[in-house]
Amino acid sequence: MTFLDYISGLPAYLEREWSDLLELTLEHLLVVLVTIVLATVTALGLGLATYRNQSGARAVLTVTGTFLTVPSFALFGLFIPIFGLGAVPTVVALVLYALLPIARNTITGLRSVDPAVVESAQGMGLSRRQRLLRVELPLAWPIIMTGVRVSTLMIVGIAAIAAIVNGPGLGGPIFQGLSAIGTQRGFNLAFSGTLFVAVLALLLDGILGVLSKLTTSKGL
Repeated sequence: MTFLDYISGLPAYLEREWSDLLELTLEHLLVVLVTIVLATVTALGLGLATYRNQSGARAVLTVTGTFLTVPSFALFGLFIPIFGLGAVPTVVALVLYALLPIARNTITGLRSVDPAVVESAQGMGLSRRQRLLRVELPLAWPIIMTGVRVSTLMIVGIAAIAAIVNGPGLGGPIFQGLSAIGTQRGFNLAFSGTLFVAVLALLLDGILGVLSKLTTSKGL
């Protein structure tokens, strides 16, 4: 069969399996959202705690960067003896993968704030906490949101690999399709799963782009 032959059978498959694919997409979306929320809170906290300290920031970036060097199959597998199968090991592994871009951009963004602006705020009588919340964090926010968008796109793709630990989402049909590659059914499963992952990634990136604009100070 040629590629065109495989493609010709795809519309009928999508029409027939639409409800199941939509359910898997919603599962995938939920896993990504939970992961990004947990990773953002964690990475933002780490960045806020260490951006003024060179050695502390370096340690945070080194540790979070190390997680990205671990192959995804290995990292998911390492958590099976601890958390078993399913959503828990999936979310834990994905959070570790998502930390670096957000932590790095948090530290970079806060350090990029003009010291003169901070000094002016201090001269106006703002406390350190007030300067952070009212001046530094708003100025660094666009850079931080860029890190969140990068992590989100990355996690949407990696979440599919969580099927190896029986994780929820679109990884199931992709792996099933790859195991039956060379057949129409295998192509339908793998292609539809990959297609829905790509569409979900584009939608989330667009939503985060709008959210970034809405939450960025109009003066920037």
